[in-house]
Amino acid sequence: MTAPSRHRATAIVAVSVTTVLWGSVGVFVKTTSITGLTFAMYRLWLGVAVHLLALAVLRRRLSWATFKVCAPGGALFAMDISLSFTAVKLTTVANAAIIGALSPILILLLAGRMFGERAGARERALVSLSLVGVAIVALGASGSPAWSPIGDLLALVGTLSWTAYWLFSKRARASASALEYMTSVMLAGAVTVTPVALLVGGFPPVGPEARDWVVLGVLTLVPGATGHLLVAWSHRHVESWLSALITQCAPVISATVAWPVLDEPLTPLVVLGGLVVVAATGLVIVTTARRERGTGIPAEVEPATELPA
Repeated sequence: MTAPSRHRATAIVAVSVTTVLWGSVGVFVKTTSITGLTFAMYRLWLGVAVHLLALAVLRRRLSWATFKVCAPGGALFAMDISLSFTAVKLTTVANAAIIGALSPILILLLAGRMFGERAGARERALVSLSLVGVAIVALGASGSPAWSPIGDLLALVGTLSWTAYWLFSKRARASASALEYMTSVMLAGAVTVTPVALLVGGFPPVGPEARDWVVLGVLTLVPGATGHLLVAWSHRHVESWLSALITQCAPVISATVAWPVLDEPLTPLVVLGGLVVVAATGLVIVTTARRERGTGIPAEVEPATELPA
């Protein structure tokens, strides 16, 4: 096997491992004793500590000018994880994850308008099919004690905020390194969510239990820092459309893990709706990538920013 082939195979494994990690996040958030908003606050401040430590080790600094440019991304990221973590507390993990799987389609369509690409009739039809799949999931979970229409709504709004975050990040990364950008995002996000969390939850904030701290630490270091690093490395060795397609398995992993860990049932309609959403999303990415390769325009799908971590 040649070196490029080995690198490609390793990159596919890296993206697959990251997909498993990201797909498990919602399940472990739901097992904690604190609210989703409070969890998001602690998660962001731990992220600040990790990224500032990385800057110190590398002897780099974050300038005020860079922070100001990148800070809006932090506010959008804070909104996303606050809504997403709260959603999994209220509704089923399967619902929240599958609704979140709509974000790559929204990103693809909106980025096309912003960056000069256009979605064809096939892509628009698949978007409609995905929305049908989401409706099927909601219908299939409506009889479950763990289901909540408010939770589903928050997951949908979270998907919109993640889409806005991705589009903003695509522009902001042109003027900042990945480490500087993510440090700015963590810091701005923590500053944004903290007053909201204290207003809603009261002061002093509810302290996580010992097990909650373990979950917070693991999610900060593994799905967060390590997951993004693995996918970022893979970009140079595997096709972007293939990486994106692999990450679309995350909702399936979320629902599968939630079944034994949280005893959330997988009804036939939930399974059917989930398959529709994931299949339609994958088809949008693959067909668009093929069309763009055929016209000589490189595909612009970056899986590192398609799923929350």
